[in-house]
Amino acid sequence: MRIIAGAQRGRTLLAPKGATTRPTSQRMRQAVFDMLMHAPWYGREQLEQAIVLDAFAGTGALGLEALSRGARFATFMESSRTGVNTLRDNLLSCKLSERARLRACDVTRPPKAPKAHTLIFLDPPYHKGLVEKGLRALSRAGWVAEGALIVAETEQAPQSEDDEPFEAFHAHLYPGNSAPPPVPLAQRSFGVGRITIWHHTPHIS
Repeated sequence: MRIIAGAQRGRTLLAPKGATTRPTSQRMRQAVFDMLMHAPWYGREQLEQAIVLDAFAGTGALGLEALSRGARFATFMESSRTGVNTLRDNLLSCKLSERARLRACDVTRPPKAPKAHTLIFLDPPYHKGLVEKGLRALSRAGWVAEGALIVAETEQAPQSEDDEPFEAFHAHLYPGNSAPPPVPLAQRSFGVGRITIWHHTPHIS
């Protein structure tokens, strides 16, 4: 697994052994950053001004890719010890530690944010509802800036017939609220995974 583009292009990233992490595929990562760099709702300038949160970071591939392409700063959240150690090694290898902070924590129980972040990556294990749980917890703890761009990876299909397919949601509202969900800016499917992108809108008119 390598950084795709930017100052660290071609840099090899370490991945923990075993099944504790599920790194985002290079194909999906390429597609995500193609959208971020060229879509009318984002673009290179916004990416280069971004304060990134890579939640459920694993190898840190998404946050490191953003830093390589010029993002101002990134926070990485990872709960497993092996993941934290691998992330630390990847940050050192990429010489990006000065523009990053590593938080060894559970995303569903995050510490209070020192500052709000403007680009949020969520790539947790599938079939556990962790995008919803994690983003709501991050929003309550002040990690998600108003208008932040949310990039979430979920399973392509529900686990059972009783499960609802994933859709974008307002992170500050409890489930079941009558407000209509935010309109996704983009949705793309890659094998068993699906990317959904939307803006965090804390004020519902």
